[in-house]
Amino acid sequence: MTRTYTPGSLVTARGREWVVLPDSEPDLLVLRPLGGSDDDISAVFPTFEEVRDAQFAPPSPDDLGDQRAAGLLRSALRIGFRSGAGPFRSLAGIAVEPRAYQLVPLLMALRQQTVRILISDDVGIGKTVEAGLIAKELLSQGEAAGLAVLCSPALAEQWQEELRTKFGIDAELVLASTVSRLERGLDLGQSLFDRYPHVIVSTDYIKSTRHRDDFVRHCPDLVIVDEAHTCVAADDTVSTQNQLRYELLRRVAEDPRRHLLLVTATPHSGKESGFRNLLGLVRPELADVDLETDRGRRLLAQHFVQRKRADVRQYLTKESGLADDSLAEKTAFPSDRESKDEKYKLSPAYRALLDDAIAYAGERVQAAGEQGRREARIAWWSAIALLRSLVSSPRAAAQTLSTRSAAAVAASAEEADRLAAPLTRDSADNDALEGLDAAPGAETEGAGSRLADLAERAAALEGPEEDLKLAALIRHLKALLKDGYHPIVFCRYIPTAEYVAEHLGRKLGSKTVVKAVTGTLSPQQRLGRIEELAALAGDDPAARRVLVATDCLSEGVNLQHHFDAVVHYDLAWNPTRHDQREGRVDRYGQKRDKVRVITLYGIDNGIDGKVLEVLIAKHRQIRKDLGISVSVPDEASSGVTDAIVEWLLMRGRQPEQEGLFGVEELKAVDERAAELESRWNSAAERETRSRSRFAQRAIHPEEVAREVAAVRDALGRADEVTGFVRHALGALDAHVVEADDGSGDFTAEVSGAPAGLRDALAPMAGADAVESGRPIPFRTSAAVARGEAALVRTDPVVGAVAAHVLNTALDAKVPGRRPARRCGVVSTAAVTVPTTLLLVRYRFHLTLPSRQGTRRIVAEDARLLAYEGSARNPLWLPEDQALALLTAQAAESTDDYFQERTMRRTLGQLDAVQDHMAAEGDRLAEELHESHRRVRRASDEIVQGLKVTAQQPADILGVYVYLPPITADGEAA
Repeated sequence: MTRTYTPGSLVTARGREWVVLPDSEPDLLVLRPLGGSDDDISAVFPTFEEVRDAQFAPPSPDDLGDQRAAGLLRSALRIGFRSGAGPFRSLAGIAVEPRAYQLVPLLMALRQQTVRILISDDVGIGKTVEAGLIAKELLSQGEAAGLAVLCSPALAEQWQEELRTKFGIDAELVLASTVSRLERGLDLGQSLFDRYPHVIVSTDYIKSTRHRDDFVRHCPDLVIVDEAHTCVAADDTVSTQNQLRYELLRRVAEDPRRHLLLVTATPHSGKESGFRNLLGLVRPELADVDLETDRGRRLLAQHFVQRKRADVRQYLTKESGLADDSLAEKTAFPSDRESKDEKYKLSPAYRALLDDAIAYAGERVQAAGEQGRREARIAWWSAIALLRSLVSSPRAAAQTLSTRSAAAVAASAEEADRLAAPLTRDSADNDALEGLDAAPGAETEGAGSRLADLAERAAALEGPEEDLKLAALIRHLKALLKDGYHPIVFCRYIPTAEYVAEHLGRKLGSKTVVKAVTGTLSPQQRLGRIEELAALAGDDPAARRVLVATDCLSEGVNLQHHFDAVVHYDLAWNPTRHDQREGRVDRYGQKRDKVRVITLYGIDNGIDGKVLEVLIAKHRQIRKDLGISVSVPDEASSGVTDAIVEWLLMRGRQPEQEGLFGVEELKAVDERAAELESRWNSAAERETRSRSRFAQRAIHPEEVAREVAAVRDALGRADEVTGFVRHALGALDAHVVEADDGSGDFTAEVSGAPAGLRDALAPMAGADAVESGRPIPFRTSAAVARGEAALVRTDPVVGAVAAHVLNTALDAKVPGRRPARRCGVVSTAAVTVPTTLLLVRYRFHLTLPSRQGTRRIVAEDARLLAYEGSARNPLWLPEDQALALLTAQAAESTDDYFQERTMRRTLGQLDAVQDHMAAEGDRLAEELHESHRRVRRASDEIVQGLKVTAQQPADILGVYVYLPPITADGEAA
């Protein structure tokens, strides 16, 4: 006859202990390893496999440890939990420790039946983590069965890596380059979106009518849209690409049960209609509701979160409304961005080349204007391409001069604009940055010999002797490297980046590693080259790394782990691009307190000075005044740069630098600059009002503080994890070396640790590092580079240490060092009467209602209980006093025989405390019930039927007796 096991009971099978889960049947047991995660769940057939009742073995009185044993065992147990009982099902099983402010979108999501949120926090705050938290929680709760992330193909692999390493979500890439491979594995008539539950999809691939319908029909029930502002279709001026993206999202959002997260740092983009367009996707009513009314603001607050860096740098403080600062957090942003503008002057030969090129281009534009509008636009774009490439580098100029203009094939003036504008301008609303770093062409019909001569002259100017811009870069880079910085040099064009990298490799010395990353590489190859650069420089502590890149890396890619300075080698004609570049290093997780930015500009090339003055300096001032960046209106920005180019082309003479931009001579430039400033100021005012009107007020700081405290009480705090890892590794014969900068970081060389721990660490830390003795860096920041371990409970390396400590404590037969023990007798001045500390593991049955139906789960929690006196007449201590015993210092050594006798007597009396342990379990169950209700309080339907009960009896993992020291006369101190 088949034995029936109740959910929550313990069984032994396959050589280990398991918890029976509610989905079990008499002939099929669904089991989770004790202390394991849902990923470890297995099905066991009792008919074919041996399954026995398991009773958790009590501690053995002859297996005694020192005063640290209790703390190490408790920490190892809590760190090992992957199925917590709290309302956040996912936090126990992710490899990132979210900041308190990053829980705000999650709390907003849990108060909605169908999650619809627009996350618009500023660049570098961690929108990917916020979206990932919501996704992991919905998947963990069963509220979503599948996930699709829509993003640029350049960011697809980064999204894949973030989801896999931080949230344990394995997603397939659905890109133009991967679809054929994925489709080969499909069954007849099967959609790949049915085959693969979690996917990361190129928005531009899937938006086409050819692929869109299949995606909409089989779309997962949770969709995240990255850079959602590119999907706005607010008016007739937006591109066809934006309109196609919007139509895709409109159809995805039509299903009222589909969860939708829109992610963007620029929801407004200077247009209220675009903002309303995004809000309409989240909730149709928001497209038209009056947001000036209380009703409109309350409605918006349920679905929209937007914070700037200043809002979250210091979070959960008295200033934010918290009663005290015990939970205050300081977020690891650089405190300063030190920006300098450094000038250079053209050499005589380079200036002569530029003058001749301007004269030629002016002649062509004037002649083409007499031939028709199409010819005039082709000549205009060729002239801009020529001037931009000449200012960039001699190699870019030579390639542009020998390449046919993209506009030359245009059949109309409008087509010429469409083909050439993305290659020569730096719009903030570019559909994508892919392919836009190629050098543009300038050659048109009938100009071959003259352009060839200019190209030959340009090629002869390569090198720092004639190219004084390159010489200035080398000088400034040497200063940065001397100060210990690792800079990124951003260039506009591929030939320039390759040229710069080539010369820097020869000029910066053997201790500096230089690599170039451009659009010639695939997104995967770009990330691989960055990791290669970091690894090469990392082999030598004295080595420095320099990355030369085009704007293919200016958006979305996280570079703060390897780089801490930015050099703008080429000025962008839209300052938003500068913000994007600097945001790659100036973001959460940057270890430098001060990020440096250098902007190179030519004082006599006719372009850079005015672009810097009118566009970039104004952009910086607005960011300084508001604490945020405001995008420059594209058409206004283009008007200024067009006026500058037009003046250059039409002048018959070239004044010297001082008089180059006289008021009379550049009247058109000044008029357009004034128009731009007026529109920009209006946009800044609108943004300021918007930030004030739409500040996140739906979730109050004290609500976040309460949930943060509950999570930390259940799963441990950062300082506990740091202390545990440091002490555990030291006790396991690893060589631990503290950092000398006061950061709390340290390194650990583990080649002398037990073989079981080395084997467990090898997959995460690298087998070569473990066996060769190369130290593993442990960082206090949750944001770490590859090869480093974060001192957070969910880091895989930390988890492996905790599992080893816990397993060796629970199994006395494991050979080698055992730093944690289940028993201990400690003589300490921390107590005045005999005091017993119990480490107890509780199991809870949770019934969680949701829109998918009721789910029953079994979760675990650990608590410390302490009493003074004997178990038959105990005086139970408050929780904080029980916790304080973990840090009690031993006053003297205790006789082994006395310890064993004391422990046998204590263990023999523990039956007397079972009633109190049961009552404590019921009390904790009530607290958990209230916590689940509190988090989901906005919807009665979500909490209706919620139930939490404690499994009895609880498991006693550890028993530790603290005795007051004995004085010389034999009395207790």
